[in-house]
Amino acid sequence: MKNYSLILAVIIGLLFTACVPKRKLIASQNHVSHLQTDSSNTHALLKDCNAQVSRLENDTMDLRTSLGGLYADFKSTVASSNMTIANQAKRLKAMEDLLQSQRETMNKLKKTIADALINFKPDELTVTVKDGKIYVSMQEKLLFKSGSAIVDPKGKEALQTVAEVLNKTHDITVDVEGHTDTVPITGKYEDNWALSTARSMAIVRILTADYGVDPHTIIASGRSKYYPVADNRTDEGRAMNRRTEIILSPDLKELFKLLDQ
Repeated sequence: MKNYSLILAVIIGLLFTACVPKRKLIASQNHVSHLQTDSSNTHALLKDCNAQVSRLENDTMDLRTSLGGLYADFKSTVASSNMTIANQAKRLKAMEDLLQSQRETMNKLKKTIADALINFKPDELTVTVKDGKIYVSMQEKLLFKSGSAIVDPKGKEALQTVAEVLNKTHDITVDVEGHTDTVPITGKYEDNWALSTARSMAIVRILTADYGVDPHTIIASGRSKYYPVADNRTDEGRAMNRRTEIILSPDLKELFKLLDQ
């Protein structure tokens, strides 16, 4: 009986001993399988990373190429802008020089005319500069009788003096403007428009036909009552408004050439 028990114990021990390596083998096999799966996943991930790196390298090369082109365009634009700014500065300087020269010329001309007309009283005529133009403003009492467009002898004397200066001056234009007050007129002329225009035309004819002013440089116009310099509600104001203005302007052809460039 004892022998059977011993044999049974040996058999059970052998069976237990055989089962332990088998479990270890299965566990090792499972571990190896997991490692193979992880290796496969890692390899796939590494492949994706390599593909992304390759795409990034290509994108980087494209960006470098684009940046190179943009930099070249930028350098070209800057160079062109610098040339444009330089040209604009040059034109601006030329315009400033021309305007300064014209201002000096007009100021000298104003002094010349004022000196030539010094014998006439301030209530007969004035010489002023406004907006770069010279205004020789002659009152009605110096030039005309009331409602008339025939120039009086003293008025012709003043016009002759102005004409002598104009004939020595180049590159100016002359506008002769007739002005009236607001009082309606009766007689030869229909209204103040007609009277102011007739007076300016009479002065233009004397300047050109009698005193040799170039007719190509002179314009006659009538302004009627619409450009007063004083209050038409007073006698003094109306007297100041009844005037004829000889307006001298610098020739702007050279300035327009600079602007058109």
